[in-house]
Amino acid sequence: MRTQNPGRMNMRTCLRAIAALVVAVMSLAWFTACGTSDGLDDQAKSIDLSHVTKNDKIAAMLPDSVAADGVLSIGSETTFPPAEFLTEDNTTAIGYEIDLMKAVGIVLGLDIEVHSASFDSIIPAVGSKYDLGVSGFTITSEREKSVNFVSIFSAGMVYVVQAGNPKGIDPTKENGLCGRKVAVQIGTAEEDEVNELNDACVAAGLDKIGIQPYQGQTSVATAVVSGKADVMDVDSTVGDYAVKQTGDKLETVGGMHGIAPQGIVVAKDDMQTAKALQAAFQQIMDDGTYLTILKAWGVESGAIEKSEINPQVE
Repeated sequence: MRTQNPGRMNMRTCLRAIAALVVAVMSLAWFTACGTSDGLDDQAKSIDLSHVTKNDKIAAMLPDSVAADGVLSIGSETTFPPAEFLTEDNTTAIGYEIDLMKAVGIVLGLDIEVHSASFDSIIPAVGSKYDLGVSGFTITSEREKSVNFVSIFSAGMVYVVQAGNPKGIDPTKENGLCGRKVAVQIGTAEEDEVNELNDACVAAGLDKIGIQPYQGQTSVATAVVSGKADVMDVDSTVGDYAVKQTGDKLETVGGMHGIAPQGIVVAKDDMQTAKALQAAFQQIMDDGTYLTILKAWGVESGAIEKSEINPQVE
């Protein structure tokens, strides 16, 4: 759902320090504390995967086209904390999805190699440029027409505004976003949702939603913090993390909505890899590794008990 947001090196370092979500539009004082990743690097390093071992039976399920080079090549939009984002070196990917893939890689006997890419470019490149797509992908029936999914998580959507909700945003009210400026990331389920809400506004003869589409989630958050947008529509884990990491300069409104499964993207013609991934994920779920990782990142509320291939969704 995201793309890297280029900028000055000191700004990018600070972005990673506050979870890659907000630039220096709030205050200069906010950034004087930057310079490290505020322990996020250490948090990722602290997750112990030494107990996870290769499962030869599961590893043998992979096709040679994936296993031969010993690497799982992953396309990921790495500005989406806490799922995946870069440390202050702007090179190393961390986050709960990255740690899950590290554990799965061990089960499969493969290293993982994360390639940063724009969100909307990942699905078309899975099976050619990348073995997998890992980027907080919501599983939808439309996406299942073109790729396979292995379910790993469940998340909803939330609306995030400036703290105190100065614009009086009420997304629970019918047509409550009509005439409002709403920031979303290009290619996401949230963009689809806001477009549908806008159609309803037009049909009701009300003001259109001022939809602000951005390539990166960092830019989406920045638009709200700076006041350019009134509200952003975003995955619940990302929204909650933004509120926490910006020192409560943001807040969620309206509660969670649109809860849906998320998963790993596999090429449509590669059911072997999908089955191997499903078995590997189920192993780390059953042995407790999965929940340990989610708890370490504070997102255990999205845990699922069973990994499925192409679960039935609306």
